Amino acid sequence: MSGADALRRFMFEDFPVRGQLVRLERSWQEMLARQDYPPAVRSLLGEAMAACVLLASTLKFDGQMTLQIQGEGELSLLVVQCGSDLTVRGLAKWRGDDPQGTLAELTGHGRLAITIERSKGRERYQGIVLADTDTLAGCLEGYFARSEQLPTRLWLAADGAGAAGMLLQQLPAGATEAQPDEDGWRRAGLLAATLTPEELLGLEPRELLRRLFHEEDLRLAEERAVNFHCSCNRERVESALRLLGRSELDDLLAVEERIEVRCEFCNAAYELDRVDVERLLVEEGARPPESDRLH
Repeated sequence: MSGADALRRFMFEDFPVRGQLVRLERSWQEMLARQDYPPAVRSLLGEAMAACVLLASTLKFDGQMTLQIQGEGELSLLVVQCGSDLTVRGLAKWRGDDPQGTLAELTGHGRLAITIERSKGRERYQGIVLADTDTLAGCLEGYFARSEQLPTRLWLAADGAGAAGMLLQQLPAGATEAQPDEDGWRRAGLLAATLTPEELLGLEPRELLRRLFHEEDLRLAEERAVNFHCSCNRERVESALRLLGRSELDDLLAVEERIEVRCEFCNAAYELDRVDVERLLVEEGARPPESDRLH
């Protein structure tokens, strides 16, 4: 793309179909630098990262979308989160040295959940489908079909250098000035089906769209930046530890003189010693330890 880590929207002028392209390089490399993923897990995580950005950017909301896959196969967990500001983070956990197979095989026919958490005071939404398809794109297309949302097609690809995706959606009548046209939606899908992973990962948006839809009238919007960002911080870590209570914190300190909490998303480490723990408990209004209590 013209700039690494960017999302571009486009619209068909003659029929109500919209599309989006995303290309991730820098943010993808930041995630890979924190964990050495086996090739099949890496590819699926990259596809999920691109997909989550595409789906989150179709919504008008202030909050966060989470795409999560869980199963009993070699891939036990995959989580990607994208905020309404297009900040993204993700992780995956697996069993064995080199998992292989389709999405269904890797997850043991697990489940895929999409969760939308809006700003405070708003309702939380979650949709769940079986991860029983060969590809993540196919699973997500099935999710849209079963949830009776907008007809949606997805193309996803990832390798060691980048992750990318393209989304097409048929908009309801009246959503644009274009007239409803089922043939236009079908034609757009057929043309997009010729897209290869190499083209998706390597071509600039204008060149990619020109190759796919050179006979269609398209409007291409300005790009939006996508960035890797982890929302972990020391305050959140301390709040979580405070909930454990004095007894469990004392047990942790009895093993080591320090408590280390490491973020699974970004690998950042937070250390607290005995003085830090006492401060946490005092701030919470906890009583001093028995040995320090006056009688």
